[in-house]
Amino acid sequence: MITTPTSPKSVEELMQRAQEMAGLTLGQLADSHHIKVPRDLKRDKGWIGQLIEYELGAQAGSKPEQDFLHLGIELKSIPVDDCGKPMETTYVTVAPLINIQGLRWEESLVFHKLQRVLWIPVEGMRDKPLANRQIGMPILWTPSAQEQAMIRQDWEEIMELIALGKVEQITARHGEVLQLRPKGANNRSVTQGIDAQGNTKLINPRGFYLKIPFTHKILQRHFG
Repeated sequence: MITTPTSPKSVEELMQRAQEMAGLTLGQLADSHHIKVPRDLKRDKGWIGQLIEYELGAQAGSKPEQDFLHLGIELKSIPVDDCGKPMETTYVTVAPLINIQGLRWEESLVFHKLQRVLWIPVEGMRDKPLANRQIGMPILWTPSAQEQAMIRQDWEEIMELIALGKVEQITARHGEVLQLRPKGANNRSVTQGIDAQGNTKLINPRGFYLKIPFTHKILQRHFG
C-alpha cells in the first residue's frame, strides 16, 4: 500500500525531511513513491518541483499562498550547474495587472511568498539524465533587511509601471533583483490588464521572477 506523505507539523520536521532527501537522485526519490520519471522536461517542466513538493508534504499546489502556510514557508527547487550556480530565474508568483490601486508591498504576494523560503538545489545539467540528477542540501532562507529592501524597491517600481498602463514596456532588464516576464503556456494565454488611458484590455499574463545573481548569492552564502 502506497502512503501519501503528510504535511510536516514543525519547521524541524520539514528540515529533517529535506536533509534526508539530500544526496538522493531524482530517480531514487521517484522510485520510492512509484512515480515514473519523464525522459526530459520538455512536456513536464514542473515535474521536479512537484516531486519534491510531494516528498515534503507541501499543501498549496497552485494556490496563491505559501507551500507550507501553517509554517510560513515557501518551497523552491532550484536547478544548479556543476559549480552550484542557478541555471534559470526563480518564479515567485503571478503579477496582478488590474484592481491594484492602493496595493501595498506588505499586502503583496511577492512579500508573502518571500518571507521565508526553503531552497532545494537540484542538479540541472542538460547532459545528465533526469533520473541521475542529484538533490542538494536544503537552505532555509529569511531575507535580510537589505535583501527585503531591494526586492521591495523593484516590486514598487514595476507595480507603478503596471498602474500607468505600461506593462508591455517592462522588460526582463527592469529591476535589480526582481523582474517581470510573460507567464503563460504560450502567446495565446491572455488576461485582463490596463492601458495608458486606464481602460482594461487583454494582454499576456505576467509573473515575478528572482534574477540569477540574487539567488546565486543566497546559495553562495550558505555553501561558501
